Amino acid sequence: MPKGYIIGHITVNDPEAYQEYIDRDTPILQSFGARFIVRGGQSETVEGAAHNRHVIIEFDDYETAKRAYHDPQYQAVADIRRRTADSTIILVEGTE
Repeated sequence: MPKGYIIGHITVNDPEAYQEYIDRDTPILQSFGARFIVRGGQSETVEGAAHNRHVIIEFDDYETAKRAYHDPQYQAVADIRRRTADSTIILVEGTE
């Protein structure tokens, strides 16, 4: 069965406040079996425009990734990200 992913492209506008989002979202997503494959780190946009922070979170399957994103606890914490950063969040099904 293909893995599921949450992919985030983020530009943080308030780093101190954004840290609360990181601290609070991690245990919620990990309760769904999340594995952080990419979380910030060095990157280079070689074509097109992009945010300056990238996150890839792997789940056992696409449905689990969707449940994690739509979880009410996660959505409450996601409001912190929405207030402190500009972001694009994508749910993706991987290949086998």
